[in-house]
Amino acid sequence: MNLSTLTPEEARNMIRKGEWDRPTAGISNGYIQANLVVLPTELAYDFLLFCQRNPKPCPVLDVTDPGEFAPPMVAPDADLRTDLPKYCVYRHGQKAEERTALTDVWKKGMVGFLLGCSFTFEQALMENEIPIRHIKEGLNVPMYKTNLNCKPAGQFHGPMVVSMRPMKSKDVIRAVQVTSRFPSVHGAPVHIGNPEEIGITDLHHPDFGDAVSIKDDEIPVFWACGVTPQAIAMHMKPEIMLTHAPGHMFITDKKNESYGVL
Repeated sequence: MNLSTLTPEEARNMIRKGEWDRPTAGISNGYIQANLVVLPTELAYDFLLFCQRNPKPCPVLDVTDPGEFAPPMVAPDADLRTDLPKYCVYRHGQKAEERTALTDVWKKGMVGFLLGCSFTFEQALMENEIPIRHIKEGLNVPMYKTNLNCKPAGQFHGPMVVSMRPMKSKDVIRAVQVTSRFPSVHGAPVHIGNPEEIGITDLHHPDFGDAVSIKDDEIPVFWACGVTPQAIAMHMKPEIMLTHAPGHMFITDKKNESYGVL
């Protein structure tokens, strides 16, 4: 089966049946993928305000009505409780469990947020002959907590998480140009080069995802990441927050180019 050519509906159906529980990079190429955050109604406004103030790590693609499970703007026939390969349940700032469905923990009145994901612009990078190391090595993208603080909103405050892709110096400018066209999925990098400047001490031990090989002639390039809310959950310790497992995204019905800018 060629996973890259699956329609979003086919991919979600495969995931819902339990036939795929791995990261979604490279599946349904050309379609927007999204991070998921689910919160009780009483926290939803503060989180929406947090996203507005921090659009690089948390670009909002869609928000469900309280108690609803389908994202009306990007995939109205989907079910966010079952259509991602893997989820995390955070309780009081601790990851309590990983699971393959949220059916019994997504309670009435909870609100789901879909945030743009950098997997979306990876297709554009590859079309510009910039290789993506974690896809080539069959790994999850490496993600790191940083010393870059997000702008607080209500109860939400804490550090930004970034994803990293190594590349040759000749490709960096083109990578900036390509990803700048996709502000709804994190846009241009937030840092290029020395990881210690943003508080990362060891690229070979990411906080989320997998370590990838980095060659001597390559530079690490960092993008704001939609896993940031999980670092925020660890920091602010809400009673409950449901999220996607890092790298295990929701595949929407929207084409990448529908969110690109010229």
